Amino acid sequence: MKNLTKVTGFILISLSDHPNNLHLLFVVFFLIYVLTVIINFLIIIFIFTDSRLHNPMYFFLGNLAFIDVSYSSVTAPRLLVDLLTKNHSMSLPACTTQLFFFIYLAGAELFLLSAMSYDRYIAICHPLHYSQIMSWTVCTQMAFGVWVLGLLAPIICTLLLKRLTFCGPNFIHNFFCDLPHLLKISCTDTSINVLVVVIVGVLLGTVAFVATFYPYVRIFSAVLKIRTVDGKRKAFSTCTSHLTVVFIFYASVTFIYYVPNTSNLLTLNQVVTVIYTLITPLLNPLIYSLRNKDLKAALRRTLHVDRKIPVNVRGNKAQSLFRRIQFRRLHLSFP
Repeated sequence: MKNLTKVTGFILISLSDHPNNLHLLFVVFFLIYVLTVIINFLIIIFIFTDSRLHNPMYFFLGNLAFIDVSYSSVTAPRLLVDLLTKNHSMSLPACTTQLFFFIYLAGAELFLLSAMSYDRYIAICHPLHYSQIMSWTVCTQMAFGVWVLGLLAPIICTLLLKRLTFCGPNFIHNFFCDLPHLLKISCTDTSINVLVVVIVGVLLGTVAFVATFYPYVRIFSAVLKIRTVDGKRKAFSTCTSHLTVVFIFYASVTFIYYVPNTSNLLTLNQVVTVIYTLITPLLNPLIYSLRNKDLKAALRRTLHVDRKIPVNVRGNKAQSLFRRIQFRRLHLSFP
């Protein structure tokens, strides 16, 4: 029997050891994190204050923006501190707390994407009954279910961590505490943890996957029945942003947790982890904002640059005449 020393903390391996690279990475990740917080909070403010955005689609989009801010805040601040300091240690309670919120927010986003798929299905396949089916009561209940279902996986995973003992080496080859890395460095038999995690992941993942993609099967079958090309284009355009976010999320999760983490793929795994934890929360609001006319109109109204011109005014001469009339009215209104 060997004498084993119980480890109560871990050392996070930085993304780079070169000082110049560390400062460059700090600047890049700091800008990404600040932009993520600003853009997502702007979307939340627009949705909350603009009455034209008070509908189920933007209600769920506001929840997604809040998840993205929280999700990025779980890993980014710690990463920024590690890039500037030489002390990369993290205690076991802090590591467990970070892991809990990381899994919780990832699970909540998983189920939120399913709720948003159902919302798009009702909007396209049952437009006449949309306001009745997607009432505010139903939307509130769905959002509550999203946040509650997201708690199942982190509670189970963190409770099972208490049965593990860590005796060294205590190096985590990542910039945050993730479950696969903790199971890998444990000196206790992790077969029960792995089995339970796989069962919970498969069950919840399958439910979320079916709930996310089955509505799109119905949507595509309904859209294909539309005879006009313009009608098909408009129907598909309402789903493009959501589908893009879904594919980015599922592709990142699949690569990180289902592709073996070998030494040959260690660098690629770190790159995908950075994209998954830092880049995706910034991409999500940009994807929705750049393709969403209502959000861009809300931004123009907020910045007071929305100039409404009557529809019956056509041509450059008519617009010029209209501007001159408006200028004279404005001029006459002053004493």
